[in-house]
Amino acid sequence: MTEGRVLVHFDSERVGVYRFQSGELKLLKRERLAFGDSLAGEVLADSVGEFCAGLKEFSEVVDNKGTRLYATGVFQRLPQPEAAALVNSVYVDTGLYFNIVGPELERFYLETGMSACGSNGMMEGLVRREFRKAVVCGSFQQSLGYIEDTIARLRESGTVVLSPRSARIKPETAGTEFILFDYQDSLKNERDTWRHKYVHMDAFRQAEAVVVCNPGGLVGNGTIFELGFMSALSKRVIFTEEPQGVSVLFPCEVGLDS
Repeated sequence: MTEGRVLVHFDSERVGVYRFQSGELKLLKRERLAFGDSLAGEVLADSVGEFCAGLKEFSEVVDNKGTRLYATGVFQRLPQPEAAALVNSVYVDTGLYFNIVGPELERFYLETGMSACGSNGMMEGLVRREFRKAVVCGSFQQSLGYIEDTIARLRESGTVVLSPRSARIKPETAGTEFILFDYQDSLKNERDTWRHKYVHMDAFRQAEAVVVCNPGGLVGNGTIFELGFMSALSKRVIFTEEPQGVSVLFPCEVGLDS
């Protein structure tokens, strides 16, 4: 977890604010903010937005680089359309990504925290290993080395990178408009590029996050195309750097944890 980052955990009855500092998770504030069994999206969004407005007590800048929001409890029971609407509302009101943690992933965090330090707190497990599965995107033609480094960092943390499974390219595709990796079969024809693109994007479904490698902030046309698919699946999107050249802002985070 990145040094100094502020983490906020909403559950059904309370909110906890933490800072990751000197390799430890420090509780800054815990407040009762009971949502009960209410699944009214507007009520939830207003409560979350009001609380987030007070986060400047802990950080001069509250943005999607230095602040992370996580939610469990009542939020997990929202039907997908209502959950997506809540994520959108919180983003519009605060500029932050509202990450609703699924029950299975929550259990993983709890087990990780208990195993690592004997804690029954979800956040202790989260700061030790946030992702089990991820997909990495970016311009393979222009940023292959950067992407290789990102994949290596994820794997060092224990994350399984679903796609690309390898960053070793087929030599005959080097320098072409469509790079293939060593585990992919050759193109049948120019239309076969879609098959490979679709297989890559289909891995989004199984991932807990999609990491977009955009050195210098630039986002290529191929990645912009993929962002639409990520959004349709309501996937968590993390840019490695502040995105530039994206015409429509959307819920995302910036900065891959070191």
